[in-house]
This record gives sequence, structure tokens and C-alpha cells, in this order.
Amino acid sequence: MTKKAPSKSASKPGKPVLLSGGNPQIPKGEGEAPVQAYIAAMPGWKQAVGRRLDELVVATVPGVRKAVKWNSPFYGAPGQEGWFLSFHCFTNYVKVTFFRGQLLSPVPPGASKSQDTRYLDIREDAQLDEAQLVSWIQQASKLPGEKM
Repeated sequence: MTKKAPSKSASKPGKPVLLSGGNPQIPKGEGEAPVQAYIAAMPGWKQAVGRRLDELVVATVPGVRKAVKWNSPFYGAPGQEGWFLSFHCFTNYVKVTFFRGQLLSPVPPGASKSQDTRYLDIREDAQLDEAQLVSWIQQASKLPGEKM
């Protein structure tokens, strides 16, 4: 029997594969552990962004629910179904998704094909307006979550 050579894209044991744009491939799961595994696997400067996003959500929404779905962390308000926020790694930025973003004030800058969804792209050298981000997180967490 001939052994198959590992593919060049295979990762080291225990280390997640980075997909297109450096997005970590993390198994779907509910709770803190999969989200922290995703953040730990985020490459370079994006890891600090992911860690800060998670800290801001946790501080702003006590008891927030967490999950990883489709290789992205998702956040839901306690006692509600659905999700109000997610983020995802791309080559040059981290995209924060507000599923009911069209209802936020002011509306986040990134348009979507979805009528309700809006985005915030965080780039490496950009100054993050944390006060605005916290305001959006507060607002978004009080809206009905996106069911997925």
C-alpha cells in the first residue's frame, strides 16, 4: 500500500488551516471555546483585532452567546434567538457584520446585497472608533437576531 503525501495546504496537527484571505478554518461549535480557537488562529495583526472585538462585545453585552459558524465567530444576545454580529478575516481587513445594520444609527459604512446587513471593514493601520463600535454593538444586541 502506498502512502499518500500530505498536501501543501495541510496544516500542522492541532493548528487550523487558513483559508482564503487568512480566514481560520474552525469547526462549527457553540460557546466560548470555538470562538477563542478562531481568534487564536487569526493571522498577524488580525488576531489583536479579533481579540479586541471579542472583548468589546463581552463588555457591552453581558451574557452574550457565542458560536463559530461558516468559519466565523457569531454573537447573539442572551435570551434571544439569532445573531446580531459576526466577523471574518479577509486578506487586507477584518469584516464586521451587523445583521440588522441598516437599523443602526448612524448606519455602518459598508453596504451589502442583503437589505438589512451592513459592514465595517477594519484595516491594519486604521484608527478604530471604539466608542462608535460599542454604540453599534449596544444597538444591534437589542434588535431581533438573524436566524441561521
